[in-house]
Amino acid sequence: MRLLQKHLFAIAMSISAVSAGHAAPLVEPTLRLKSEAGGAGRVALTLDACGGQTDSRILSALVENKIPATIFVTGIWLKRNAAAVEIMRAHPDLFELENHGGHHVPAVDTPQKIYGIRSAGSPEAVLAEVESGAAALAKTGEPAPKWFRGATAEYSPSAIAMIRKLGFKIAGFSINGDGGSLLGAKETARRIAAAKDGDVIISHINQPTHAAGEGVVQGLLALKAKGLTFVRLDDADGVGSHGTTD
Repeated sequence: MRLLQKHLFAIAMSISAVSAGHAAPLVEPTLRLKSEAGGAGRVALTLDACGGQTDSRILSALVENKIPATIFVTGIWLKRNAAAVEIMRAHPDLFELENHGGHHVPAVDTPQKIYGIRSAGSPEAVLAEVESGAAALAKTGEPAPKWFRGATAEYSPSAIAMIRKLGFKIAGFSINGDGGSLLGAKETARRIAAAKDGDVIISHINQPTHAAGEGVVQGLLALKAKGLTFVRLDDADGVGSHGTTD
């Protein structure tokens, strides 16, 4: 692993040698599921657990309604939410825990702020964020993560290349359900309920005081009532843009 790190770091440094004025713009990758014949269609629910606590409204609804979900957890969230982790581990048929980084740092290898959050800022820091997230998950006894989603879900193209070389697929999305957990319940529910076959939904499960959480539950129940099937990312073929899954 150390030799691979040095190799990736050398590649990234050569890319970063380009002047800041010519730096490639950030990208927000999309992800969609491949269509399957028959049925009302499939959607993938992905929930970010960035920091903070656990929205029990969402977690309880998923368990009670047997709705599978892929949960992207940070090392920060894992430390603070042992009880929620145990609930998820008690339902391995529903929950797939994946890597959201060690400290919720955007996977961008040049210094800047994205939505007010300071980026990793260097190739070495991007690697540290990804690997510390995987290490935090390993301590819980969960299987090694296969997917990574960085904070803010925006990336520098060179960071995408590094993360893929580490063996992770990068989880984009096709529907932003809760606008970073900042939308109201009604708009969140409307966005999620509008999902169609192949959509990958992103929302948050770490903001129990936000109105968006109520909307997440309402939207998911509306999709279930329509007969759509929920799948975890590892249980379906997903196609991502910007080289994030190929």
